Amino acid sequence: MKDFGEYDYIIAGAGAAGCVLANRLSADPDVKVLLLEAGNDEQWIWTKIPVGYLYCINNPRTDWCYKTEPEPGLNGRSIIYARGKGLGGSTLINAMLYLRGQQRDYDEWAALTGDNAWGWQNVLPEFKKVESHHKGGCDFHGKDGEWRVEQQRLRWDILDRFAEATVQAGIPATPDFNRGSNLGVSQFEVNQKKGTRWSAVRGFLDPVRHRSNLTIVTAALSDRLIMDGKRVTGIEFQQHGQPCMAKARVEVVLAAGSIGSPGILQRSGIGDPAFLQSLGIPVTHALPGVGQNLQDHLQLRSIYKVDGIHTLNQQANSIIGKIKMGLEYALFKRGPLTMAPSQLGLFACSDETVGTPDLEYHVQPLSLDKFGDPLHKFPAFTASVCDLRPQSRGHTSIRDRDPNTAPRIAPNYLSHKADRVKAAKAIRLTRRIASQAALAPYHPEEYLPGPGFETDEELAVAAGNIGTTIFHPVGTCKMGRDDDAKAVTDSRLRVRGLEGLRVVDASIMPTITSGNTSSPTIMIASRGAQMIREDRRVPA
Repeated sequence: MKDFGEYDYIIAGAGAAGCVLANRLSADPDVKVLLLEAGNDEQWIWTKIPVGYLYCINNPRTDWCYKTEPEPGLNGRSIIYARGKGLGGSTLINAMLYLRGQQRDYDEWAALTGDNAWGWQNVLPEFKKVESHHKGGCDFHGKDGEWRVEQQRLRWDILDRFAEATVQAGIPATPDFNRGSNLGVSQFEVNQKKGTRWSAVRGFLDPVRHRSNLTIVTAALSDRLIMDGKRVTGIEFQQHGQPCMAKARVEVVLAAGSIGSPGILQRSGIGDPAFLQSLGIPVTHALPGVGQNLQDHLQLRSIYKVDGIHTLNQQANSIIGKIKMGLEYALFKRGPLTMAPSQLGLFACSDETVGTPDLEYHVQPLSLDKFGDPLHKFPAFTASVCDLRPQSRGHTSIRDRDPNTAPRIAPNYLSHKADRVKAAKAIRLTRRIASQAALAPYHPEEYLPGPGFETDEELAVAAGNIGTTIFHPVGTCKMGRDDDAKAVTDSRLRVRGLEGLRVVDASIMPTITSGNTSSPTIMIASRGAQMIREDRRVPA
Protein backbone atom coordinates (compact mmCIF):
# COMPACT_ATOMS: atom_id res chain seq x y z
CA MET A 1 0.00 0.00 0.00
CA LYS A 2 1.40 3.38 -1.02
CA ASP A 3 1.84 5.74 1.92
CA PHE A 4 1.19 9.42 1.18
CA GLY A 5 2.44 10.46 4.62
CA GLU A 6 0.94 12.48 7.43
CA TYR A 7 -1.07 15.70 7.37
CA ASP A 8 -2.94 17.79 9.89
CA TYR A 9 -6.15 17.68 7.83
CA ILE A 10 -7.28 15.29 5.12
CA ILE A 11 -10.26 16.43 3.03
CA ALA A 12 -12.05 13.64 1.15
CA GLY A 13 -13.79 15.18 -1.84
CA ALA A 14 -12.98 18.32 -3.84
CA GLY A 15 -16.41 19.48 -4.89
CA ALA A 16 -18.04 22.73 -3.77
CA ALA A 17 -17.36 22.06 -0.08
CA GLY A 18 -13.92 20.51 -0.52
CA CYS A 19 -12.57 23.43 -2.55
CA VAL A 20 -13.71 25.91 0.11
CA LEU A 21 -12.26 23.78 2.92
CA ALA A 22 -8.90 23.49 1.16
CA ASN A 23 -8.81 27.24 0.68
CA ARG A 24 -9.68 28.10 4.27
CA LEU A 25 -7.71 25.41 6.14
CA SER A 26 -4.51 25.91 4.15
CA ALA A 27 -4.65 29.62 4.98
CA ASP A 28 -2.94 28.66 8.26
CA PRO A 29 0.70 28.20 7.18
CA ASP A 30 1.52 26.00 10.16
CA VAL A 31 -0.80 23.16 9.07
CA LYS A 32 -0.49 20.61 6.26
CA VAL A 33 -3.61 19.85 4.22
CA LEU A 34 -4.26 16.95 1.85
CA LEU A 35 -7.15 17.25 -0.61
CA LEU A 36 -8.32 14.02 -2.26
CA GLU A 37 -10.49 14.01 -5.39
CA ALA A 38 -11.71 10.86 -7.13
CA GLY A 39 -12.01 12.64 -10.48
CA ASN A 40 -9.38 14.53 -12.42
CA ASP A 41 -8.24 18.13 -12.71
CA GLU A 42 -10.77 18.70 -15.45
CA GLN A 43 -9.83 21.34 -18.04
CA TRP A 44 -12.37 20.40 -20.74
CA ILE A 45 -13.74 23.42 -22.57
CA TRP A 46 -17.34 22.39 -21.82
CA THR A 47 -16.72 22.86 -18.09
CA LYS A 48 -16.01 26.53 -18.87
CA ILE A 49 -18.71 27.42 -21.42
CA PRO A 50 -22.00 27.70 -19.49
CA VAL A 51 -24.14 25.71 -21.91
CA GLY A 52 -21.58 22.91 -21.65
CA TYR A 53 -23.69 21.23 -18.98
CA LEU A 54 -25.53 19.67 -21.93
CA TYR A 55 -22.37 17.73 -22.77
CA CYS A 56 -21.10 17.16 -19.22
CA ILE A 57 -24.13 15.62 -17.51
CA ASN A 58 -24.37 11.86 -18.06
CA ASN A 59 -20.87 11.91 -19.56
CA PRO A 60 -18.45 9.64 -17.65
CA ARG A 61 -15.68 12.19 -18.13
CA THR A 62 -17.39 14.70 -15.83
CA ASP A 63 -20.27 12.82 -14.19
CA TRP A 64 -20.44 9.66 -12.06
CA CYS A 65 -23.52 8.73 -14.13
CA TYR A 66 -25.53 7.37 -11.21
CA LYS A 67 -29.16 6.31 -11.55
CA THR A 68 -31.89 5.99 -8.96
CA GLU A 69 -33.60 2.77 -8.09
CA PRO A 70 -36.95 2.32 -9.90
CA GLU A 71 -39.16 4.87 -8.17
CA PRO A 72 -42.79 3.93 -7.40
CA GLY A 73 -43.72 7.63 -7.25
CA LEU A 74 -42.35 8.08 -10.76
CA ASN A 75 -44.47 5.20 -12.02
CA GLY A 76 -41.55 2.76 -11.85
CA ARG A 77 -39.04 4.90 -13.71
CA SER A 78 -35.34 5.02 -12.85
CA ILE A 79 -33.79 8.44 -13.60
CA ILE A 80 -30.26 9.78 -14.00
CA TYR A 81 -28.72 11.23 -10.85
CA ALA A 82 -25.84 13.41 -11.99
CA ARG A 83 -22.94 14.03 -9.58
CA GLY A 84 -19.96 16.06 -10.75
CA LYS A 85 -16.63 14.30 -11.26
CA GLY A 86 -13.37 16.25 -10.98
CA LEU A 87 -11.95 19.15 -9.01
CA GLY A 88 -14.97 21.41 -8.47
CA GLY A 89 -17.42 18.50 -8.29
CA SER A 90 -20.96 19.34 -9.30
CA THR A 91 -20.08 23.02 -9.78
CA LEU A 92 -18.50 21.84 -13.06
CA ILE A 93 -21.87 20.70 -14.42
CA ASN A 94 -24.63 22.35 -12.40
CA ALA A 95 -27.16 25.06 -13.28
CA MET A 96 -24.94 27.91 -11.95
CA LEU A 97 -27.97 29.54 -10.28
CA TYR A 98 -27.19 31.64 -7.24
CA LEU A 99 -29.81 31.02 -4.56
CA ARG A 100 -29.56 30.93 -0.78
CA GLY A 101 -33.04 29.78 0.22
CA GLN A 102 -35.19 31.49 2.82
CA GLN A 103 -34.67 32.85 6.31
CA ARG A 104 -37.07 30.21 7.62
CA ASP A 105 -34.77 27.43 6.38
CA TYR A 106 -31.87 28.47 8.56
CA ASP A 107 -33.97 29.41 11.56
CA GLU A 108 -35.38 25.88 11.32
CA TRP A 109 -31.82 24.49 11.30
CA ALA A 110 -31.08 26.47 14.45
CA ALA A 111 -34.16 24.99 16.15
CA LEU A 112 -33.38 21.43 15.02
CA THR A 113 -29.77 21.61 16.19
CA GLY A 114 -30.22 23.84 19.23
CA ASP A 115 -27.48 26.10 17.85
CA ASN A 116 -28.17 29.66 16.72
CA ALA A 117 -24.96 29.58 14.71
CA TRP A 118 -27.11 28.16 11.91
CA GLY A 119 -29.86 30.81 12.16
CA TRP A 120 -30.38 33.33 9.37
CA GLN A 121 -28.81 36.25 11.19
CA ASN A 122 -25.62 34.25 11.60
CA VAL A 123 -25.41 32.60 8.18
CA LEU A 124 -26.15 35.82 6.27
CA PRO A 125 -22.70 37.28 7.12
CA GLU A 126 -21.15 33.99 5.93
CA PHE A 127 -22.96 34.22 2.59
CA LYS A 128 -21.74 37.80 2.21
CA LYS A 129 -18.17 36.88 3.14
CA VAL A 130 -17.82 34.34 0.32
CA GLU A 131 -19.50 36.51 -2.35
CA SER A 132 -18.11 38.60 -5.14
CA HIS A 133 -21.54 39.91 -6.10
CA HIS A 134 -22.38 42.41 -8.82
CA LYS A 135 -24.49 44.24 -6.19
CA GLY A 136 -21.72 43.83 -3.59
CA GLY A 137 -21.27 46.19 -0.68
CA CYS A 138 -24.94 46.41 0.33
CA ASP A 139 -26.76 45.02 3.36
CA PHE A 140 -27.41 41.68 1.68
CA HIS A 141 -24.45 41.08 -0.63
CA GLY A 142 -20.67 41.00 -0.34
CA LYS A 143 -18.06 42.08 -2.86
CA ASP A 144 -14.71 40.73 -1.64
CA GLY A 145 -15.32 36.96 -1.64
CA GLU A 146 -14.43 34.24 -4.10
CA TRP A 147 -17.92 33.16 -5.23
CA ARG A 148 -18.69 35.31 -8.27
CA VAL A 149 -22.34 36.24 -8.89
CA GLU A 150 -23.46 38.11 -12.02
CA GLN A 151 -26.56 38.88 -14.04
CA GLN A 152 -27.27 36.72 -17.07
CA ARG A 153 -26.06 38.00 -20.42
CA LEU A 154 -29.15 37.42 -22.58
CA ARG A 155 -32.91 37.85 -22.53
CA TRP A 156 -35.82 36.11 -24.24
CA ASP A 157 -39.14 37.73 -25.16
CA ILE A 158 -41.02 34.53 -24.30
CA LEU A 159 -39.62 34.64 -20.77
CA ASP A 160 -40.51 38.31 -20.38
CA ARG A 161 -44.07 37.47 -21.40
CA PHE A 162 -44.13 34.57 -18.90
CA ALA A 163 -42.99 36.97 -16.16
CA GLU A 164 -45.83 39.35 -17.09
CA ALA A 165 -48.28 36.46 -16.99
CA THR A 166 -47.01 35.53 -13.54
CA VAL A 167 -47.76 39.03 -12.26
CA GLN A 168 -51.20 38.87 -13.89
CA ALA A 169 -51.76 35.62 -11.98
CA GLY A 170 -51.18 37.50 -8.72
CA ILE A 171 -47.50 36.78 -8.00
CA PRO A 172 -45.34 39.92 -7.74
CA ALA A 173 -42.06 40.74 -9.42
CA THR A 174 -39.00 40.84 -7.16
CA PRO A 175 -35.57 42.46 -7.59
CA ASP A 176 -33.68 39.85 -5.54
CA PHE A 177 -34.34 36.25 -4.51
CA ASN A 178 -31.65 36.29 -1.80
CA ARG A 179 -32.71 38.64 0.97
CA GLY A 180 -34.33 36.05 3.20
CA SER A 181 -37.63 35.98 1.34
CA ASN A 182 -37.77 34.84 -2.29
CA LEU A 183 -41.43 35.39 -3.19
CA GLY A 184 -41.88 36.61 -6.75
CA VAL A 185 -40.60 36.36 -10.31
CA SER A 186 -37.24 37.54 -11.65
CA GLN A 187 -34.28 36.59 -13.78
CA PHE A 188 -31.96 34.21 -11.96
CA GLU A 189 -28.50 35.47 -11.04
CA VAL A 190 -25.68 33.09 -11.95
CA ASN A 191 -22.25 31.95 -10.82
CA GLN A 192 -20.46 33.19 -13.91
CA LYS A 193 -17.70 35.66 -14.74
CA LYS A 194 -18.03 37.54 -18.02
CA GLY A 195 -19.94 34.75 -19.71
CA THR A 196 -17.92 31.79 -18.39
CA ARG A 197 -18.85 29.26 -15.68
CA TRP A 198 -17.50 30.18 -12.25
CA SER A 199 -16.94 26.83 -10.53
CA ALA A 200 -15.70 26.21 -6.99
CA VAL A 201 -12.32 25.18 -8.36
CA ARG A 202 -11.94 28.51 -10.18
CA GLY A 203 -13.14 30.55 -7.22
CA PHE A 204 -11.58 28.80 -4.25
CA LEU A 205 -8.92 26.30 -5.32
CA ASP A 206 -7.06 27.83 -8.25
CA PRO A 207 -5.98 30.93 -6.24
CA VAL A 208 -4.32 28.78 -3.53
CA ARG A 209 -2.82 25.88 -5.51
CA HIS A 210 0.63 27.38 -5.01
CA ARG A 211 0.56 27.02 -1.22
CA SER A 212 3.34 24.72 -0.10
CA ASN A 213 1.21 23.34 2.74
CA LEU A 214 -1.59 22.17 0.39
CA THR A 215 -1.28 18.86 -1.47
CA ILE A 216 -3.91 18.03 -4.11
CA VAL A 217 -4.21 14.42 -5.25
CA THR A 218 -6.59 13.57 -8.09
CA ALA A 219 -7.84 10.16 -9.29
CA ALA A 220 -7.97 9.34 -5.55
CA LEU A 221 -11.12 7.35 -4.80
CA SER A 222 -11.76 7.44 -1.05
CA ASP A 223 -12.44 3.99 0.34
CA ARG A 224 -12.54 3.74 4.14
CA LEU A 225 -11.37 5.48 7.28
CA ILE A 226 -8.46 4.26 9.39
CA MET A 227 -9.47 4.06 13.04
CA ASP A 228 -7.81 3.58 16.40
CA GLY A 229 -10.67 2.71 18.70
CA LYS A 230 -13.10 5.61 18.43
CA ARG A 231 -10.57 7.98 16.89
CA VAL A 232 -10.15 8.41 13.14
CA THR A 233 -6.46 8.60 12.28
CA GLY A 234 -6.43 8.53 8.49
CA ILE A 235 -7.98 7.27 5.28
CA GLU A 236 -7.42 4.55 2.71
CA PHE A 237 -8.05 5.34 -0.95
CA GLN A 238 -7.36 3.99 -4.41
CA GLN A 239 -5.38 5.74 -7.12
CA HIS A 240 -5.42 4.08 -10.56
CA GLY A 241 -6.32 0.83 -8.82
CA GLN A 242 -3.43 0.99 -6.36
CA PRO A 243 -4.26 0.93 -2.61
CA CYS A 244 -3.04 4.07 -0.84
CA MET A 245 -3.25 5.59 2.60
CA ALA A 246 -2.61 8.85 4.44
CA LYS A 247 -2.60 9.72 8.14
CA ALA A 248 -4.28 12.71 9.82
CA ARG A 249 -2.83 14.28 12.96
CA VAL A 250 -5.92 16.40 13.69
CA GLU A 251 -8.96 15.46 11.58
CA VAL A 252 -10.32 13.77 8.51
CA VAL A 253 -13.06 15.89 6.90
CA LEU A 254 -15.56 14.16 4.63
CA ALA A 255 -16.71 16.47 1.82
CA ALA A 256 -17.78 13.85 -0.73
CA GLY A 257 -21.40 15.02 -0.84
CA SER A 258 -24.75 13.54 0.09
CA ILE A 259 -24.05 10.35 -1.86
CA GLY A 260 -20.29 9.99 -1.33
CA SER A 261 -19.88 10.86 2.36
CA PRO A 262 -22.34 8.26 3.73
CA GLY A 263 -20.72 5.68 1.47
CA ILE A 264 -17.29 6.28 3.00
CA LEU A 265 -18.80 5.99 6.47
CA GLN A 266 -20.60 2.75 5.64
CA ARG A 267 -17.50 1.13 4.12
CA SER A 268 -15.72 2.08 7.36
CA GLY A 269 -18.28 0.22 9.48
CA ILE A 270 -20.04 3.40 10.60
CA GLY A 271 -23.81 3.30 10.16
CA ASP A 272 -26.82 1.13 10.85
CA PRO A 273 -25.54 -2.12 12.41
CA ALA A 274 -28.14 -4.38 10.76
CA PHE A 275 -27.37 -2.96 7.32
CA LEU A 276 -23.60 -3.22 7.76
CA GLN A 277 -23.86 -6.79 8.99
CA SER A 278 -25.98 -7.69 5.96
CA LEU A 279 -22.95 -6.80 3.81
CA GLY A 280 -20.48 -8.53 6.08
CA ILE A 281 -18.89 -5.27 7.22
CA PRO A 282 -17.76 -5.25 10.88
CA VAL A 283 -19.50 -2.53 12.88
CA THR A 284 -16.98 -0.04 14.21
CA HIS A 285 -19.51 2.58 15.31
CA ALA A 286 -23.32 2.42 15.31
CA LEU A 287 -24.99 5.46 13.70
CA PRO A 288 -28.39 4.48 12.28
CA GLY A 289 -28.90 7.81 10.49
CA VAL A 290 -26.04 7.37 8.02
CA GLY A 291 -27.52 7.41 4.51
CA GLN A 292 -31.05 8.13 5.74
CA ASN A 293 -33.07 11.38 5.50
CA LEU A 294 -32.32 11.83 1.78
CA GLN A 295 -34.22 14.86 0.47
CA ASP A 296 -34.30 16.22 -3.06
CA HIS A 297 -36.27 18.61 -5.23
CA LEU A 298 -38.42 16.88 -7.83
CA GLN A 299 -39.22 19.09 -10.81
CA LEU A 300 -42.39 18.70 -12.85
CA ARG A 301 -41.64 19.71 -16.44
CA SER A 302 -44.67 21.25 -18.11
CA ILE A 303 -44.08 22.07 -21.79
CA TYR A 304 -46.16 24.47 -23.87
CA LYS A 305 -46.04 24.84 -27.63
CA VAL A 306 -46.26 28.45 -28.82
CA ASP A 307 -46.28 30.32 -32.12
CA GLY A 308 -45.39 33.82 -33.25
CA ILE A 309 -42.47 34.20 -30.83
CA HIS A 310 -38.84 33.11 -30.85
CA THR A 311 -37.54 30.22 -28.70
CA LEU A 312 -34.24 28.37 -28.66
CA ASN A 313 -35.88 25.41 -30.40
CA GLN A 314 -35.95 27.26 -33.72
CA GLN A 315 -32.42 28.63 -33.38
CA ALA A 316 -30.81 25.36 -32.27
CA ASN A 317 -32.42 23.48 -35.17
CA SER A 318 -31.04 25.93 -37.74
CA ILE A 319 -27.50 25.84 -39.15
CA ILE A 320 -27.52 29.63 -39.44
CA GLY A 321 -28.83 29.87 -35.88
CA LYS A 322 -26.02 27.66 -34.61
CA ILE A 323 -23.38 29.71 -36.43
CA LYS A 324 -24.84 32.90 -35.00
CA MET A 325 -24.76 31.48 -31.47
CA GLY A 326 -21.12 30.44 -31.84
CA LEU A 327 -20.02 33.80 -33.22
CA GLU A 328 -21.93 35.73 -30.55
CA TYR A 329 -20.16 33.80 -27.83
CA ALA A 330 -16.70 33.83 -29.43
CA LEU A 331 -16.78 37.58 -30.08
CA PHE A 332 -18.76 38.95 -27.14
CA LYS A 333 -19.24 36.15 -24.56
CA ARG A 334 -22.98 36.70 -24.88
CA GLY A 335 -25.97 34.87 -26.27
CA PRO A 336 -27.37 31.34 -25.87
CA LEU A 337 -24.00 29.71 -25.13
CA THR A 338 -23.91 31.68 -21.87
CA MET A 339 -27.27 30.19 -20.87
CA ALA A 340 -27.78 28.55 -17.54
CA PRO A 341 -30.30 25.69 -17.83
CA SER A 342 -32.96 28.13 -16.59
CA GLN A 343 -33.09 31.88 -17.00
CA LEU A 344 -36.34 32.93 -15.34
CA GLY A 345 -37.17 32.04 -11.76
CA LEU A 346 -40.40 32.15 -9.81
CA PHE A 347 -41.14 31.40 -6.16
CA ALA A 348 -44.77 31.00 -5.14
CA CYS A 349 -47.02 29.55 -2.47
CA SER A 350 -49.03 26.43 -3.28
CA ASP A 351 -52.05 27.84 -1.42
CA GLU A 352 -53.02 30.68 0.92
CA THR A 353 -52.18 28.69 4.08
CA VAL A 354 -48.46 28.54 3.27
CA GLY A 355 -46.42 31.18 5.09
CA THR A 356 -43.49 31.38 2.64
CA PRO A 357 -43.04 30.12 -0.92
CA ASP A 358 -42.99 26.34 -1.19
CA LEU A 359 -42.82 26.14 -5.01
CA GLU A 360 -39.92 27.10 -7.28
CA TYR A 361 -40.10 27.46 -11.05
CA HIS A 362 -37.27 27.13 -13.55
CA VAL A 363 -38.57 28.57 -16.83
CA GLN A 364 -36.73 27.93 -20.09
CA PRO A 365 -37.18 29.14 -23.70
CA LEU A 366 -36.82 25.59 -25.02
CA SER A 367 -38.21 22.07 -24.76
CA LEU A 368 -37.13 18.46 -25.13
CA ASP A 369 -38.63 15.11 -24.21
CA LYS A 370 -35.90 14.19 -21.73
CA PHE A 371 -32.36 15.21 -20.90
CA GLY A 372 -29.95 14.13 -23.61
CA ASP A 373 -32.58 14.28 -26.35
CA PRO A 374 -32.46 16.97 -29.06
CA LEU A 375 -34.60 20.07 -28.72
CA HIS A 376 -38.05 19.85 -30.26
CA LYS A 377 -38.44 21.24 -33.75
CA PHE A 378 -41.56 23.20 -32.77
CA PRO A 379 -41.28 26.46 -30.76
CA ALA A 380 -42.02 25.94 -27.08
CA PHE A 381 -41.14 26.86 -23.52
CA THR A 382 -40.72 24.70 -20.42
CA ALA A 383 -42.02 25.69 -16.99
CA SER A 384 -40.56 23.27 -14.44
CA VAL A 385 -41.93 23.53 -10.90
CA CYS A 386 -40.64 21.80 -7.78
CA ASP A 387 -41.88 21.33 -4.23
CA LEU A 388 -39.30 23.20 -2.16
CA ARG A 389 -40.05 21.40 1.09
CA PRO A 390 -40.99 17.79 0.26
CA GLN A 391 -42.18 15.51 3.05
CA SER A 392 -40.93 12.38 1.29
CA ARG A 393 -37.68 10.94 2.62
CA GLY A 394 -35.36 8.52 0.87
CA HIS A 395 -32.02 6.86 1.50
CA THR A 396 -28.69 6.01 -0.10
CA SER A 397 -26.37 3.11 0.66
CA ILE A 398 -23.43 1.17 -0.66
CA ARG A 399 -24.18 -2.10 -2.46
CA ASP A 400 -20.98 -3.86 -1.41
CA ARG A 401 -17.54 -3.25 0.02
CA ASP A 402 -16.02 -2.05 -3.30
CA PRO A 403 -15.76 1.78 -3.59
CA ASN A 404 -15.98 1.42 -7.39
CA THR A 405 -19.53 0.03 -7.21
CA ALA A 406 -22.24 2.62 -7.86
CA PRO A 407 -24.37 3.27 -4.77
CA ARG A 408 -28.04 2.54 -4.27
CA ILE A 409 -30.03 5.80 -4.46
CA ALA A 410 -33.72 5.73 -3.54
CA PRO A 411 -35.18 9.26 -3.09
CA ASN A 412 -38.74 7.91 -2.66
CA TYR A 413 -40.22 10.81 -4.63
CA LEU A 414 -43.94 11.47 -4.06
CA SER A 415 -44.12 8.73 -1.44
CA HIS A 416 -45.79 11.14 1.02
CA LYS A 417 -49.42 12.00 0.34
CA ALA A 418 -48.80 15.72 0.96
CA ASP A 419 -46.24 15.77 -1.86
CA ARG A 420 -48.71 14.24 -4.31
CA VAL A 421 -51.37 16.80 -3.34
CA LYS A 422 -48.88 19.64 -3.79
CA ALA A 423 -47.81 18.28 -7.17
CA ALA A 424 -51.39 18.61 -8.38
CA LYS A 425 -51.56 22.18 -7.08
CA ALA A 426 -48.27 23.01 -8.80
CA ILE A 427 -49.41 21.79 -12.22
CA ARG A 428 -52.66 23.73 -11.82
CA LEU A 429 -50.71 26.91 -10.99
CA THR A 430 -48.61 26.43 -14.12
CA ARG A 431 -51.81 26.17 -16.17
CA ARG A 432 -53.19 29.32 -14.52
CA ILE A 433 -50.08 31.31 -15.44
CA ALA A 434 -50.10 29.96 -19.02
CA SER A 435 -53.71 31.10 -19.42
CA GLN A 436 -53.02 34.77 -18.68
CA ALA A 437 -53.40 37.57 -21.22
CA ALA A 438 -49.65 38.21 -21.58
CA LEU A 439 -49.20 34.81 -23.23
CA ALA A 440 -52.50 34.67 -25.12
CA PRO A 441 -51.10 36.12 -28.40
CA TYR A 442 -48.77 33.11 -28.67
CA HIS A 443 -51.50 30.49 -28.22
CA PRO A 444 -49.80 28.31 -25.59
CA GLU A 445 -50.78 24.66 -26.02
CA GLU A 446 -50.00 22.16 -23.27
CA TYR A 447 -47.73 19.44 -24.66
CA LEU A 448 -46.72 17.90 -21.32
CA PRO A 449 -48.24 16.57 -19.15
CA GLY A 450 -51.21 17.04 -21.50
CA PRO A 451 -54.78 18.25 -21.00
CA GLY A 452 -56.18 14.81 -20.13
CA PHE A 453 -55.06 15.05 -16.49
CA GLU A 454 -57.51 16.96 -14.29
CA THR A 455 -58.28 15.36 -10.92
CA ASP A 456 -55.81 15.21 -8.03
CA GLU A 457 -55.31 11.50 -8.67
CA GLU A 458 -54.75 12.01 -12.40
CA LEU A 459 -52.33 14.88 -11.78
CA ALA A 460 -50.34 12.76 -9.30
CA VAL A 461 -49.94 10.19 -12.09
CA ALA A 462 -48.94 13.00 -14.47
CA ALA A 463 -46.35 14.18 -11.94
CA GLY A 464 -44.88 10.67 -11.92
CA ASN A 465 -44.69 10.75 -15.71
CA ILE A 466 -42.93 14.11 -16.07
CA GLY A 467 -41.07 14.41 -12.77
CA THR A 468 -37.27 14.38 -12.64
CA THR A 469 -34.61 15.54 -10.23
CA ILE A 470 -32.93 18.96 -10.18
CA PHE A 471 -29.95 17.21 -8.56
CA HIS A 472 -30.27 18.64 -5.04
CA PRO A 473 -29.62 15.66 -2.73
CA VAL A 474 -29.09 16.65 0.91
CA GLY A 475 -29.51 15.38 4.44
CA THR A 476 -27.88 11.94 4.50
CA CYS A 477 -25.47 12.80 7.37
CA LYS A 478 -27.72 15.34 9.01
CA MET A 479 -26.72 17.43 12.00
CA GLY A 480 -28.98 17.45 15.04
CA ARG A 481 -29.41 17.54 18.80
CA ASP A 482 -28.10 14.93 21.20
CA ASP A 483 -31.58 13.42 21.53
CA ASP A 484 -32.01 12.96 17.77
CA ALA A 485 -31.28 9.27 17.16
CA LYS A 486 -30.88 9.81 13.40
CA ALA A 487 -28.43 12.73 13.69
CA VAL A 488 -25.00 11.84 12.31
CA THR A 489 -23.18 15.04 13.24
CA ASP A 490 -23.54 17.66 15.95
CA SER A 491 -23.98 21.34 15.17
CA ARG A 492 -20.21 21.75 14.79
CA LEU A 493 -20.30 19.00 12.14
CA ARG A 494 -18.38 16.47 14.26
CA VAL A 495 -19.47 12.87 13.72
CA ARG A 496 -21.22 11.78 16.90
CA GLY A 497 -19.32 9.43 19.18
CA LEU A 498 -16.05 9.63 17.24
CA GLU A 499 -12.95 11.81 17.45
CA GLY A 500 -11.01 13.29 14.58
CA LEU A 501 -13.86 13.16 12.04
CA ARG A 502 -16.29 15.68 10.59
CA VAL A 503 -18.66 15.85 7.66
CA VAL A 504 -18.80 19.22 5.89
CA ASP A 505 -21.01 19.20 2.81
CA ALA A 506 -24.70 19.23 1.79
CA SER A 507 -25.32 15.94 3.58
CA ILE A 508 -25.38 17.72 6.96
CA MET A 509 -28.52 19.72 6.14
CA PRO A 510 -31.29 18.51 8.47
CA THR A 511 -33.89 19.88 6.03
CA ILE A 512 -33.48 20.95 2.43
CA THR A 513 -33.20 24.66 1.62
CA SER A 514 -35.99 26.43 -0.26
CA GLY A 515 -33.99 26.82 -3.44
CA ASN A 516 -30.95 25.47 -5.27
CA THR A 517 -28.35 23.95 -2.95
CA SER A 518 -24.92 24.80 -4.39
CA SER A 519 -24.40 28.16 -2.68
CA PRO A 520 -25.76 26.96 0.69
CA THR A 521 -23.12 24.21 0.45
CA ILE A 522 -20.44 26.84 -0.13
CA MET A 523 -21.68 28.67 2.97
CA ILE A 524 -21.68 25.44 5.03
CA ALA A 525 -18.06 24.76 4.05
CA SER A 526 -16.95 28.28 4.91
CA ARG A 527 -18.66 28.08 8.29
CA GLY A 528 -17.39 24.53 8.88
CA ALA A 529 -13.80 25.55 8.12
CA GLN A 530 -14.06 28.33 10.68
CA MET A 531 -15.33 25.83 13.27
CA ILE A 532 -12.44 23.48 12.50
CA ARG A 533 -9.89 26.27 12.89
CA GLU A 534 -11.48 27.44 16.12
CA ASP A 535 -11.59 23.95 17.64
CA ARG A 536 -7.95 23.30 16.78
CA ARG A 537 -6.96 26.19 19.03
CA VAL A 538 -9.03 24.91 21.96
CA PRO A 539 -7.58 21.99 23.95
CA ALA A 540 -9.82 18.92 23.98
